[in-house]
This record gives sequence, structure tokens and C-alpha cells, in this order.
Amino acid sequence: MSKNLTSRADDYSKWYNELVVKADMAENSAVRGCMVIKPYGYAIWEKMQAELDRMFKETGHQNAYFPLFVPKSLFEAEEKNAEGFAKECAIVTHYRLQNDPDNPGKLRVDPEAKLEEELIVRPTSEAIIWSTYKGWIQSYRDLPILVNQWANVVRWEMRTRLFLRTTEFLWQEGHTAHATKQEAIAEAELMNDIYAEFAENFMAIPVIKGIKTESERFAGAIETYCIEALMQDGKALQAGTSHFLGQNFAKAFDVKFTNKEGQLEYVWATSWGVSTRLMGALIMTHSDDKGLVLPPNLAPSQVVIVPIYKNEEQLELITEKANGIIKGLKLKGISCKFDGRTTHRPGAKFAQHELQGVPLRVAIGPKDLENNTAELARRDNLTKQIIGFDDLERTVETLLTTIQEELFTKALNFRDSHMTKVDDFEEFKKVLDKKTGFISAHWDGTAETEQKIKDATKATIRCIPMDAKEELGTCVFSGKPSKQRVLFAKAY
Repeated sequence: MSKNLTSRADDYSKWYNELVVKADMAENSAVRGCMVIKPYGYAIWEKMQAELDRMFKETGHQNAYFPLFVPKSLFEAEEKNAEGFAKECAIVTHYRLQNDPDNPGKLRVDPEAKLEEELIVRPTSEAIIWSTYKGWIQSYRDLPILVNQWANVVRWEMRTRLFLRTTEFLWQEGHTAHATKQEAIAEAELMNDIYAEFAENFMAIPVIKGIKTESERFAGAIETYCIEALMQDGKALQAGTSHFLGQNFAKAFDVKFTNKEGQLEYVWATSWGVSTRLMGALIMTHSDDKGLVLPPNLAPSQVVIVPIYKNEEQLELITEKANGIIKGLKLKGISCKFDGRTTHRPGAKFAQHELQGVPLRVAIGPKDLENNTAELARRDNLTKQIIGFDDLERTVETLLTTIQEELFTKALNFRDSHMTKVDDFEEFKKVLDKKTGFISAHWDGTAETEQKIKDATKATIRCIPMDAKEELGTCVFSGKPSKQRVLFAKAY
């Protein structure tokens, strides 16, 4: 199966699209622009969910759920947010269908069933949540509110790609309320740090923590923090965002509280989220021309055991041995499965597990039982070794840690080798033509210059790095004074 994949060098976009489908992760649905996430893809998303959910709860957050529909008047309450999402909104105007008298067997909208107020299908939930918080918050004793929800959202897209950009997608969105500006900023920064920790420790993706420019900021936010990653084709991908919303939504929905001095104040807010776009990031960071390469911390099965046999008697003996190995691995917290399907030959099983990125494959045949050994294959570097059964558990445990670390190191080396300092606009354009990743360059801080660079090159300012040092220079485009470098790239 994997031999049929288009190579990354020939057509990176086609390679990605084929891999998502052939690895059984997702497919396009009957609804234009929407996807079906298949069990294997959803198993990876569930691993992501579980780890993120644990991290959220360890920092005091709780899960809740809010409606899919937002009354139009509520959506319009915070003007910048409404304007920012207006072109992507799906709107419910009627609540009933009826038989079409002119076309038997067909249905039409019942004109008598028009809603008194149109409903927006949530593109994001600030409006519905802050209208709810108004009833929850009266005093400083009610704060902070640290709430997250796992949900779906709809943002109408004309050009879609599985996981990276779909009309409907899955995500989590945190919405918190605080008594002070300092608390809210600390919360927004904390959640950005959590996203970075998750990306690096579980996804094995190195990220740059930064702040978005005003033009790239979330609609309605005072500040947007982000993590930016670099894909193998040299394009950047925004992997997560966390927003300091100031008092914008509190003022829009009149959410006030009585402080310790007995005075009324508006509440301070944050929101933050990551989505199934992380699945695309995972695929494009690590995978190769043979298929998926999954970091062990997120692989649905970290180890697969494939029996090599000629008859039922051999299969029974190998199965008994494999079951003992699986029991031992599971006691160490290692997810493992036995591929005992009799409908597929070993070669077909090898190809499937290679395509689906299972980190380690163990092959056991009759001779292995005699020799007390097994063949152990790594998916990341495609190496194999013969290992004794007595050493198998320890070796598997060590290798899984090694693979996780080496995938991160490989991605980090790639990113660092595709980070270019540029001080001249002609050089800027030449570097972009080579698709060499991030460009570190001076910018004069104006939206006008930012837009002109985007129009001329299609590159955007991905972020102002959090660890950026003050460095006096001149803007790469305008020649005006600049105090620090920012990161440019073409992006998904």
C-alpha cells in the first residue's frame, strides 16, 4: 500500500492528502468541506484529548458544555469578534421543512417556520459563554472561573483540506474569567505554555512561543499568544493560540463583579484553543514517503506483534508466546496489539502497520520460538534487530523513549536549519522562493508594511517570539527603525 504514495519531493500536498486517506485516518464526507474522522484517526485524537484534558485539570480547569447555536444579537454584541467571523458564519433561519407540492417526494423550507431571531452556528463560543457568565458572576468570590469545553465548531470554508482546514472541525476552547488584568494575562500565558509543553513532549514537535501582530490577532482580543511549528515543506503552521481578551467581552455583555472594596468592576477574560489541525501538524512534521511516523506518546498502539506461521499449530504456539509478551508490556503501561488476522499475509500486515506509523513491530516465527528470539523493527528509522525474549520488554521500553526523543531532535534540527536571518528584501524574496522555513527579519511595527510584504511575497509575520531580544536595526522592507526581529513564513 505505502508504495503507492506520491513522494513528498514530487508533490507534498498530494502526498499529504493521500496519506491521510490511505492510513485510514479520515476521508471527505457527503457534506462538502466536512470530513469523516475514521477510527484510527480518532484514536490518535483521543490520545491528544486525554493528555490535554489531564493538563487542563491539573491547572484547575473544569469541563462544561455550551450550546451549538448563538442568537444573532448575542453574536453581534462584541463588534470586533462579530466582524472577524462574519464571513465564515453558517446561519439557521428556519426550524422546519415541509413536502414540496411542486416536486413530489422533495422537501422545502416551511415559510411559516421562520425563526424570530436567526441563530449562528458557533464559529467560536465567546458570545454564548459570556452571556452565560453574566448570571454566574456577582462577587469577587465567584472568580476565577476556569472552564473548558470539548466541542465542534463551524467556519464556512471554500478551500478545504483534511484536518488542516475543514468547514466543521473538533477542538477545545477554554474561557476564563478573572478579577484582575494581571491574573488574566498570567492565565493566557500559562495556557500557551501548556500547549507548547504538549506539542514538544507528546507530539515531538518543537514550537516557537510568540505574540501575534495586531492584524493577525484573534478578533476581539487585546493580545494573542501562539505556538508556531515548521512543517517539512518549509511552511509554518499555527499549532495553538491563547488570547488575553481584556474587558471587551465583559463590557459587551455587562459582566461586572463587586470587588473586595465593594466597588463594581468589569471582569477580565481569556480564551484559548487547539483543534484537529494538530493532526495535520503531527502528520506533516514526522511522516515519510512510506507513510505515517507517530511519536510513541500518541500512537494508538505503540507495539504490534505479527506472527509468521505456516499452520494452525504454529499460530497457536506463537499466539501463546505473544499473549505473555503483551501482558508484560501492558503492565509497564505500553499499548500493544497482536495482529492475528488470518485474512492477511505477514507482508500485507507489515505494510499496513508501516503505513499507519506503529512505532515498533515485533515479528515472531517458529524459528524464533526455537531460538527464544524475535525480530524488532523501528518505524522511525526502518532499522531491525534480533532480540532475545528475555530482553524484549526492557528493550521495547527503552526504544519507545528513544524514538520519542529522536523524533523531537530530528524535527528541532530541521527547524533550526531552516531559520534564516535576513536584512535585505531581495534576499528575503530569494529565501522564500527556496521554501526554507522561518525568516528572522526586522519589521517597523506598522500594519501597512506587514500587508505590503504579504502582498509581495505571500509571507506573513507568524509571531514576535517571546524570547526575542532587543536588537536595533532597520525594517527589511521600509528601511525604518526597528527594535527587534520577527518571524516571517509562508503558512498553512
